[in-house]
Amino acid sequence: MSDPLQLRGLRRIYRSDAGELPVLRGADLTVRAGEIVALVAPSGAGKSTLLHLAGLLDRPDGGAVIIAGRDVGGLPDKARTAIRRDTIGFVYQFHHLLPEFTALENVVLPQMIAGRPRRAAEDRASKLLGAFGLSARLQHLPGKLSGGEQQRVAIARALANVPKLLLADEPTGNLDVATAETVFAELLAIVREQGLAALIATHNPDLAARMDRTVTLRDGRLV
Repeated sequence: MSDPLQLRGLRRIYRSDAGELPVLRGADLTVRAGEIVALVAPSGAGKSTLLHLAGLLDRPDGGAVIIAGRDVGGLPDKARTAIRRDTIGFVYQFHHLLPEFTALENVVLPQMIAGRPRRAAEDRASKLLGAFGLSARLQHLPGKLSGGEQQRVAIARALANVPKLLLADEPTGNLDVATAETVFAELLAIVREQGLAALIATHNPDLAARMDRTVTLRDGRLV
């Protein structure tokens, strides 16, 4: 079975009138099925850039992004979108929920876009949200939910289409310490239960210590 994520010699350079800024200079990483990897590095080191490349939200200037054994770097946008929808779950620091839809609908919509019938999508959404302690909040709009509850919905949404790979960019960084601990514990339990490969960026060394291993960015490379 192919590893859910492999990064090989990944390079990314940002260009502006002031010149070139190399952010990634040949980053290599493998994340295996069932493995949770912490990505820890200072702000500005390139964590979000690396996650966006791994999640096919951006294209590298060199190197390869291999998802489930397939080099996806040269694929057209439509094919990359299909891989993101079917294979990758992405959790941002800020939840980015659709404000006009309920918690349940926010988790149902990506499933219906992927072709799942509405009733089956609602059943899975209810179970996921229930696992995050939100059974009583299914019909609430995001504006009626706390920050921690909104982030739980965002995590449930990322897991809705049963991805093989979960990428999370500071998923608890916008929460208070107690809420962050609760949300992270729930996320970790679900990821382990489902046997996903997960790459989670965090500034919190205590959270990182609870993952299987830690990698950091140094001079544009992963160590």
